[in-house]
Amino acid sequence: MADASPGGRILALDYGSRRVGVAISDPLGLTAQPLTAIPREGDRKDIAAIGRLAAELEVTSVVVGLPLLMNGDEGPQAVRARAFGERLAAELSIPVTMWDERLTTAQSERHLIDSGVRRKRRKEIRDSLSAMLLLQSVLDLRNRK
Repeated sequence: MADASPGGRILALDYGSRRVGVAISDPLGLTAQPLTAIPREGDRKDIAAIGRLAAELEVTSVVVGLPLLMNGDEGPQAVRARAFGERLAAELSIPVTMWDERLTTAQSERHLIDSGVRRKRRKEIRDSLSAMLLLQSVLDLRNRK
């Protein structure tokens, strides 16, 4: 990930229809931690909330999950996520990168079920857990280089 400066914090977003899952890297860029998801209120308000969060956490780059289809094509949700990422990049003064997030939601759901988390609570935290898994894959790849 060339856009992420070494040692800078990265914000990861799992763009959904009801919530935007959020995760943040530690300052060294080694680990990802989930944050509270942002309830969707429309792109303008969502981008403003993300901008405030990015400034507060001194983020140097943002990664937006791209939910590709299993064959690698972009379906309707991926098209919406890409458009959101482009709008976010235009509004924020930090780099925004799209990242393949296939299966992170399913992986999050499986983990929460295995952990005994009740259905209602799973809905509340699944999106940010997905953002954390997405971000950890970014960090792992970057740190292997």
